[in-house]
Amino acid sequence: MLTQIINGRIFTPQGWLNEGSVLMRDGKILEVTNCDLALIGARLIDAKGMYIVPGFVCMHAHGGGGHDFNECTEEAFRNIIDAHLAHGATSFYPTISSSPFDKLHQAAQVCERLMAEPDSPVLGLHIEGPYLNRKMAGEQFADQVKEIDEQEYRELVESTRCIRRWDASPELPGALEFASYLREKGILAAVSHTEAEYDGIRAAYEAGFTHAAHFYNAMPGFHKRREYKYEGTVESVYLTDGMTIELIADGIHLPSTILKLAYKLKGVEHTCLVTDALSCAATEGKEINDPRYIIEDGVCKLADRSSLAGSIATMDVLVRTMAKAGIPLGDALRMASETPARIMGVYDRKGSLQKDKDADILIMDKELNIRAVWQAGKLVQESFLNYK
Repeated sequence: MLTQIINGRIFTPQGWLNEGSVLMRDGKILEVTNCDLALIGARLIDAKGMYIVPGFVCMHAHGGGGHDFNECTEEAFRNIIDAHLAHGATSFYPTISSSPFDKLHQAAQVCERLMAEPDSPVLGLHIEGPYLNRKMAGEQFADQVKEIDEQEYRELVESTRCIRRWDASPELPGALEFASYLREKGILAAVSHTEAEYDGIRAAYEAGFTHAAHFYNAMPGFHKRREYKYEGTVESVYLTDGMTIELIADGIHLPSTILKLAYKLKGVEHTCLVTDALSCAATEGKEINDPRYIIEDGVCKLADRSSLAGSIATMDVLVRTMAKAGIPLGDALRMASETPARIMGVYDRKGSLQKDKDADILIMDKELNIRAVWQAGKLVQESFLNYK
């Protein structure tokens, strides 16, 4: 059936459209038009003056709704994705954290099955580790990091077509060859949990590491060794013009000043927003039952409060945080939709409200809360809609 959304502020690649409508049918956007006259035979949805925006592309999240992707079951994958869908994540790259390779193979099999389903929100698998610098890995990864093994990563990549991104520390022996191989296979290589300085980041970028995971977190900035000063990974990434970055914009991992700095220096086209969410995200207030972690100040910490363990944010939280930091709303929305879609190579069908793209559409109220979600034209979440 033809569906028409009217009476809202529509965010398009050309900017805001204040009077118009979005038409969708058969899971696709039929048209975004400046005409808001009701079409005969269409199911009419009144957005009541709220924002009509593209669905978010979640390209780094480990879990949610009480589950972790490392469980490697269809039930866990579905529960996590459904939990984040309710918060606007209409496209998803499940993230598997550092794990033995038999588990990575298992995760790939689950991911492939979900990707094969019609109109699936799952677009591919994201692997973080296990090729990480042990000093930068943190306690949660400490027992699951290892040296790079060409035979094992080639075997995994060549056994599946679902891997779309893989994060590693570029200073490890064999990392540059690893990145070059991923580039040949069309897989995004990202630097993560690293202490690489300028020469190392430049070499990594030239080899194929074109993205920086959770920028600022698990990487050093400007520092001293004895009496001499050195640029850190952060400054090195800033100076590498083509390298894209992602920000955990939950307001805790990075303060608003740093969010604004990254936005100013890297720009919308090179900056995307990620949750890096753990299983305790999108649990709608349920308590977690994991003695390793505590939830405090809107973030997940190690139980001894020695460091942050991960985020409990959802994609809508990221947009609200950026807007509160003074970033124009349109740019915050682009960093949650258009930019990750471009980085992951799916902008031809995701990331913006345009004719013939997938009907991944959100309605957000003036406080930037999610009020309705369509994924591939299917209404999966609504809290206000009255059909006429």
